[in-house]
Parts: sequence; C-alpha cells; structure tokens
Amino acid sequence: MTVITGTAPPLLKAYYQVLTGGIENYDEGRELAPLLADDLAFEGPLAGHVTGAARFLQGVKGFIANVGEIEMIQEVHGPGGSAVLYDAHLPKGIVRFAEFFTFADGKIQRLRLQYDPAAYIAGGGG
Repeated sequence: MTVITGTAPPLLKAYYQVLTGGIENYDEGRELAPLLADDLAFEGPLAGHVTGAARFLQGVKGFIANVGEIEMIQEVHGPGGSAVLYDAHLPKGIVRFAEFFTFADGKIQRLRLQYDPAAYIAGGGG
C-alpha cells in the first residue's frame, strides 16, 4: 500500500497509484501515459538519461511487476515539482528510492530517480 499525504498534487497521487497497482493492471501504461509529457526527461542509475514518455513506460514495467509496496518516508511539494523519499518492498528486500519531479502543463516533465542499483537488482528488481 502506498501512503502519500493529502498535500501531494493529484498528479503525483495518480503516479504512485499506478506504480503500486500491479503489473496485471498496467495495460502498457494506459493510466500512466496521460500523466507524462511526451518529451519526458528521465534520469536513473540503470537507464541513464532517457527522453520520451514511451521509453519510460517500457522501462517502468519491471519495477511495477516487482514492487509489492511503497512505504513513503518523506515528501516535499512545491508549485513546480515534488521530491519523494520512499522504501520499495521488492521480492528479495527493501530498497530506498528518491524521486525528484518537475511539473509543467499538468504533466510530469522531468523525473530524476536515485537508488542503489546493486541493491535494486539483489532485491529482485527488474
């Protein structure tokens, strides 16, 4: 179960609902795609720098398939973005993630993700 505070933007609440909704409900990102800018800029330890929502939608499938729960630790929200720190419960362990979002035009424009890639792989991340 994901618990994000009431102060979080609706866009972010919807994002985390998809992340924890299970791969059987992912449907190739049908619910996630409208939350992302077409030219989304994504940066993460395993993916590197990726541009484009379509590429992100493919890559995030492995996370969604393996995450059982996201336990929120701390959130900070502003008019143009948010920062979220959480523990992801994976099949073989818990991995801490930090996500930094930039919002524009009602969509996620930029997403920077920080985590230990070795711990993610060891934890059963995909």
